[in-house]
Amino acid sequence: MKTKTISVRGLLLFCSLASLSCLISCSKNNVGPKSNMANMHVTKSLATTTLTYQLVWSDEFNGTSVDPTNWTYDTGGGGWGNNELEYYQAANATVSNGNLVITAKKQRVGANAYTSARLKTQGLRQFTYGKIEARIKLPVVKGLWPAFWMLGSNINTVGWPQCGETDIMEHINTDSLIYGTAHWYNNGNASSGGNTTTSPSGYHIYDVEWTPTSLTWHIDGVQYYTLDISNGVNNTGAFQNPFFIILNLAVGGNWPGKTIDTSKLPASMYVDYVRVYQLM
Repeated sequence: MKTKTISVRGLLLFCSLASLSCLISCSKNNVGPKSNMANMHVTKSLATTTLTYQLVWSDEFNGTSVDPTNWTYDTGGGGWGNNELEYYQAANATVSNGNLVITAKKQRVGANAYTSARLKTQGLRQFTYGKIEARIKLPVVKGLWPAFWMLGSNINTVGWPQCGETDIMEHINTDSLIYGTAHWYNNGNASSGGNTTTSPSGYHIYDVEWTPTSLTWHIDGVQYYTLDISNGVNNTGAFQNPFFIILNLAVGGNWPGKTIDTSKLPASMYVDYVRVYQLM
């Protein structure tokens, strides 16, 4: 599978901005713990019209192990297109105390000096449009790169970046920046995105609101970037197709660099839940 390279992060192309109203959670404090899911919904007002989002899928990680009906794994080393240093294996993904726990370790497997995990819903769950969110506590460690993102479900037939990619949340090293980025094919790899400053410690809710006309990124309900994808502007037609979800914790690479603070390992990314809402 094609994955992200330094050029993916380094080049932000010009894009049109479309203003969207902020999402309002009707039954959840955005920075609080997980709540009862029975009546969960999100409303959004557009002029005089109120649209209601309904929860269509979630994993609350309330069990004792990763649910194989929701998640499968990418495994192996080889750099993942970014000269990364980890070997991905299922053993580094556990479920504990209501969280998915993805742990990066200083542990040698073959040529790789580190291990971690990369989970995906590919072949199991895919979505077209909606509000895709997760409540995550990030590791703040030099050399680590946690990510919550999506790829076009047709990647195996059309390749990357033709399939499209939506990075809902990325964080590197000990920076205070959170990145949200989209990638697609426009005579080569095209990318557009933004970032915002927040405390990377503690739990935060990261989401993207995806409609036929735009991708809009939020942290804890606060919008920080919007990309116009209406009418396939700049060849953004990939974002009209189904996507699957990925959660991973990379170690080193061109981005975030090859310096790893091994004194902080093992280090974990905690995912309280992943939820997908769509318009009723």
